[in-house]
Amino acid sequence: MPFDASCKSFPLTAGALSASEVAAQGWSVLADDLAYPLAVLKRSALQHNLRWMQHFATRKGVHLAPHGKTTMSPELFRMQLDAGAWGLTFATIFQLGTGVEAGVRRALIANQVLGAADLAGLRALLDAHADLRVWFLVDSLAQLRQVEQWAAQQPPARPFDVLLEVGVPGKRTGCRNVAEAFALAQALAASTAVRLGGIECYEGNAAICDTDHDVRAVSDLVRRTLDVTRACDAQGLFEDARILLTAGGSAVFDLVLPLLSTGGLSKPVEGVLRSGCYITHDHGHYTRYLKLVEQREGLQDSLLPALEVWAQVQSVPEPGLAFLGCGRRDISYDIELPLPQALARAGECQVSSLQPVPADWRITALNDQHAYLQFDPQGVVPAVGDRVVLGLSHPCTTFDKWRWMVVAEDDYRVSGAVHTCF
Repeated sequence: MPFDASCKSFPLTAGALSASEVAAQGWSVLADDLAYPLAVLKRSALQHNLRWMQHFATRKGVHLAPHGKTTMSPELFRMQLDAGAWGLTFATIFQLGTGVEAGVRRALIANQVLGAADLAGLRALLDAHADLRVWFLVDSLAQLRQVEQWAAQQPPARPFDVLLEVGVPGKRTGCRNVAEAFALAQALAASTAVRLGGIECYEGNAAICDTDHDVRAVSDLVRRTLDVTRACDAQGLFEDARILLTAGGSAVFDLVLPLLSTGGLSKPVEGVLRSGCYITHDHGHYTRYLKLVEQREGLQDSLLPALEVWAQVQSVPEPGLAFLGCGRRDISYDIELPLPQALARAGECQVSSLQPVPADWRITALNDQHAYLQFDPQGVVPAVGDRVVLGLSHPCTTFDKWRWMVVAEDDYRVSGAVHTCF
């Protein structure tokens, strides 16, 4: 897919370029060669995070199937697979189609699938790719009946692979108790429309970024999920040679490892971790959670923020208030507002000129295209034309605001680009 002036912040004076042609343009973020605001992926941090997470999973004896909805970028999917990922996770059949086109051949749909168009789309992907395995979630008899009704109207075909979802009361999807889950598992095993391959849960619903609370809450979810797994195994409800157990968001993924590496069952366990945001990490939400993971695991190094949004100071209309040309259309704000990280004065083109921003600098509000930057007028004062590097919380909702992102080296020389498919 070429990049061109239809992509936000791509130079209007440049012709269309393929990803392999971007580096040859000699662009630099610091030289103002691209328009602001500008989403920037730092290559060294990306590569570090890919290695770090894959090493973590391998060391713990589990597989990694990163959640592709984080980036929806075929280039980044390829990087994750090349780094050793077992497969990828998606939330919708549309997202799965993008992944399959990028080369994914093992996929989890960490969501319920039941609509006729989605079931038909999944069947078409499976028919078109004989080596493709896909598991989706089921959490109710009502969903199962809809899948069965659709399948009964189709030509005979291999049953869909499914995972039973165990949930958290009051939170997102999933069976609320062991008895409900076991009854559903029996129905799944008896169905000719699906094959029960294992059990899924999502622990992020239970976490609040407090180790004492999170350990208790996630451990309770793990225990309930294991109770369901053991009951299903005792009755021979799992149809594959291995029992697939999967969990793991990007916040407390270490706490589900006892589930993913459980033993004592009649079949081996295939433990799959689904963390997605690790590839870019962030400067706020996940950074706070990862500090607790580091403490619990005794880690000496950790993930690095790899995604920034650069914005230019457009106006300083009064002491202590500046406006940046970056708003809700450009950067995450669903968990917290952007976090100023560094300042590059207007006209400064060397990475050595980047300076950390004072601790008092705060983004206090966003409009569609503006960020309100408050600062101490007696301290470091931003000037019109300066560039402010913004960090973020929850990278998912920055990725979906960009059709492309540049990849930069540590000196901010542009060496590549990726595209997204939201």
